[in-house]
Amino acid sequence: MIKGVPEPSSTFNVAADAYERYVGRYGADLSAGLLAAAGVQPGMRVLDVGCGPGALAAAAAAIVGEEAVAAVDPSEPFVAAASARLPRADVRQASAEELPFADDTFDAALAQLVVNFMREPEAGVAEMARVTRPGGKVAACVWDYAGEMTLIRTFWEAATVADPAAAKQDESSMPHSGEGELATLFERAGLRDVRGGALTASASYASFRDLVEPLESGVGPAGAHYAALDPDGRARLESELRARLGVGDEPFGLDARAWLAVGTV
Repeated sequence: MIKGVPEPSSTFNVAADAYERYVGRYGADLSAGLLAAAGVQPGMRVLDVGCGPGALAAAAAAIVGEEAVAAVDPSEPFVAAASARLPRADVRQASAEELPFADDTFDAALAQLVVNFMREPEAGVAEMARVTRPGGKVAACVWDYAGEMTLIRTFWEAATVADPAAAKQDESSMPHSGEGELATLFERAGLRDVRGGALTASASYASFRDLVEPLESGVGPAGAHYAALDPDGRARLESELRARLGVGDEPFGLDARAWLAVGTV
């Protein structure tokens, strides 16, 4: 974790709907890209590590069937949401560093927007490899926080203008979120034939208020910062954010990029 950024146990232990309205909007595009990169096909068994409310697990289930999908997340609200979404999948509350599965259980283990929030990323990726059969794939993606993840990058730019102290919480220095860094982590964790790349995603918003409202729940580091502000602080941040995004009360869309890594066990 980076100094000043709250632990994920606090920033993601929120209602699933808040996450869905925050970065969950980008989940369908990212899931499709990550599953394709990992070569997920019918007949495979797939594990989603850090499943959140279940977007990636649901996309995997559409390919391999719910019974062939397992998912874990440390957040109780997210596990409940994913279980309700996929009642025939094996959804459990667990951390990436201690996966509750036997060796060689899956054909592919995936982690979407999770690795940089793991307590011990190298151990978490190694655990993903442990539960994946020899020749199977481990794949993950993380936001390009400092570059083309427009929402989060612009939020912290605006937050720092509104309050220079916010720079201590800026997610742009998240570990393993620079180009090539995730692939390097995979190699250190013992994966073979590692390749990096990028995934792109987009999200639609009904208005600027539609973008801001999920932050009130404290979801993610940006939400934790926003929720801790007093009304004047929120107003200053919103004014700067709206100006930097160039949006108003009409519908608009934002694009995002995530860095990708895929390795073979």
